[in-house]
Amino acid sequence: MTRINENYLNLQGSYLFAEVVRRAAAYRASGPKREVISLGIGDVSRPLAPAVVEALKKACDEMGRAETFRGYGPYEGYEFLRRAIAQHDYRARGVDIQDDEIFVSDGAKSDTACFAEVFSQQAVVAVQDPVYPVYVDSNVMAGRSGGFIGGKFSKIVYLPCTEKNGFSPLPPQERVDLAYLCSPNNPTGAVMTRQALQRWVDWANEHEAVILYDSAYEAFIREKELPRSIFEISGAKTCAVEFRSFSKTAGFTGTRCAYCVVPKDLTVKDAQGAVHHVRDLWLRRQSTKFNGVSYIVQRGAEAVFSPDGQKQTREAIDGYLNNAQVILRALRGAGFCVYGGENSPYVWLKTPNAMTSWEFFDFMLDKLQIVGTPGSGFGQCGEGFFRLTAFNTPDLTRQAAERIMQFPFKGECL
Repeated sequence: MTRINENYLNLQGSYLFAEVVRRAAAYRASGPKREVISLGIGDVSRPLAPAVVEALKKACDEMGRAETFRGYGPYEGYEFLRRAIAQHDYRARGVDIQDDEIFVSDGAKSDTACFAEVFSQQAVVAVQDPVYPVYVDSNVMAGRSGGFIGGKFSKIVYLPCTEKNGFSPLPPQERVDLAYLCSPNNPTGAVMTRQALQRWVDWANEHEAVILYDSAYEAFIREKELPRSIFEISGAKTCAVEFRSFSKTAGFTGTRCAYCVVPKDLTVKDAQGAVHHVRDLWLRRQSTKFNGVSYIVQRGAEAVFSPDGQKQTREAIDGYLNNAQVILRALRGAGFCVYGGENSPYVWLKTPNAMTSWEFFDFMLDKLQIVGTPGSGFGQCGEGFFRLTAFNTPDLTRQAAERIMQFPFKGECL
């Protein structure tokens, strides 16, 4: 009889956001008195920018003519998009990233889940706690996690992100090979400073570790002193990979396009001590398991970097950040302890009256008809917290804020 990969049996319950959707759907089916407003899953509500739509239409027309039709594209992405990414997101900001260090993909979720494939199955993994679940679950599937004991996986190193450390972890004391960092952070909304990132880069280079840096929300950073890329930090090109996405930046959650940056200077060793370039390993992985993002979508992504595309996508991001401010004001007015929402689309709040995260989820859904995400679903340090997103429409966000202001628990942080 064929046997399964038993690492899958170590996965805990259903995927967090699938469970949120399931519970919200069950509540809707029960017939609530008013509309349920979702501030839970981080999906966008604004349409694609007109410049992107125009580029998609033009590319569709090209694919319908024999003289401009294209079949399989380059595994690492078309040169026109990689050049635009490297120039706009890096070189224009004084960061020396070359076109051939860019790899276009169908999502940062896919990249962060799959990138660890190029490293040893025995690699020791560190994650922030609370953490985006994909980092943990993908390593559970790969067999790096160990058993689930006392609410944690025994072989994963957890980096507490708490109120005391401003939700910004310090490098671990124990041996770690791969460290996942996310800034602006999902779920806490915290943004790592240059000083904090420099500590991490120095640690990684000293210990020959690799940082897997998820900066999918960098476009939401408005404070100029905060880094938008780990490659702004001295020494990062020898120890880090960066993941970015068009999903939240340009509304591509359903269109699917992202990229990662793998510097040529990043190397690792095999069991015999021979040195290998991670970029070459990732290209080999992609060319074996991935046929690339469609030409049409990549032309749409290229349009994000046009003058009109930049103006239109920035307006959309500003709209989401305004939503975050509406949520923050309502929560603070109701007496909640709140974090994030300033350079991030995520608001992280402390649950009132010692309620657990799932108890608060049920309360918000039953009493206010608002869907959020329980902090405990992101890890042990997320218990007692709750995540709200700013990705709904301005009108529904305002309605949710009005409901929050009617919240019966007052003075939690006043």
